[in-house]
Amino acid sequence: MASRVSIFPLSGALLFPGMHLPLHIFEPRYRAMVSDALARDRRIGMIQPRDGGERPALFGMGCVGQIIDVEALPDGRFDIVLEGLARFRVLQELDVATPFRQVEAELLPNQPSGALAIAERASLEMESRRFAEVQGYAVDWESVTRLDDETLVNGIAQIAPFDPASKQALLEADTLSARAELIVQLMQFFGRHGDEEGRTLQ
Repeated sequence: MASRVSIFPLSGALLFPGMHLPLHIFEPRYRAMVSDALARDRRIGMIQPRDGGERPALFGMGCVGQIIDVEALPDGRFDIVLEGLARFRVLQELDVATPFRQVEAELLPNQPSGALAIAERASLEMESRRFAEVQGYAVDWESVTRLDDETLVNGIAQIAPFDPASKQALLEADTLSARAELIVQLMQFFGRHGDEEGRTLQ
């Protein structure tokens, strides 16, 4: 079933069903989008642009999120938190009068909450430790080991400093296992190329 979705194109920003994404909204068109969402269903579609410019082309898949926390600042800006509801596939962009863009989208059924095989989980945690060390990240590994597989995999996919195309591939992965395997491959690639190149690809 097709739905009308107001979209926020933001490079490098992924959202997965069940995960949270904090956002600072300051551009007038996106302040209008948040105000509109708050007056209707509190939903916004996160999607990555394919390129730059004022009206960039879009990747074909994003994720609808619901505003679960909002702070309206005195100057009109917002601090919000989105909770992912469902991935969506763009069917067409709509011709609208609003300053923010809207699409007709097919909401995709959420994947069953799967579990990684023991070897897959071990490989992901091991590669994550190596990658964090190369990048100089401080990580609370004790807390990481307590995360369920889905939260761990999707959390890494959201925050890892991969390039937009790589992050899009993670969003579009069909299963949790496939997403975890791709994360390991990307960490190995970006880790081998070191800090300097990793930063240029963000």
